[in-house]
Amino acid sequence: MTTLNLGRKDGGPGYVGIQFCLECNNMLYPREDKNNKVLLYACRNCDYKQLADSNCVYVNKIMHEVDELTHINPDVVSDPTLPRTKDHMCPKCSHREAVFFQGQTRRAEEEMRLYYVCTSCKHRWTE
Repeated sequence: MTTLNLGRKDGGPGYVGIQFCLECNNMLYPREDKNNKVLLYACRNCDYKQLADSNCVYVNKIMHEVDELTHINPDVVSDPTLPRTKDHMCPKCSHREAVFFQGQTRRAEEEMRLYYVCTSCKHRWTE
């Protein structure tokens, strides 16, 4: 039987692996034993069954990436130490002046990037 079960800190399973039949090496599927009120893993090819070591049969991990622009404080327009430009028009209000600064993205494979904040509507963008 091959089982991958990497536990999380809160006690719940972080990963539920595929289990295989010890008799015919086919995949085992979760099945409820209603009489004994237990969870089993059963082979669909032969009659092999085994008790499940956990009640979790599926883990759905939602990976959510947060937009880097949402982390920029729009009040940076009042920072006198930041450089200003009139060469980059705001895509939202077409105002010509913006403050800008350089920042590294979270992804290591990407390069440094310039971030702009409009001094009129405080819209944030990058190029």
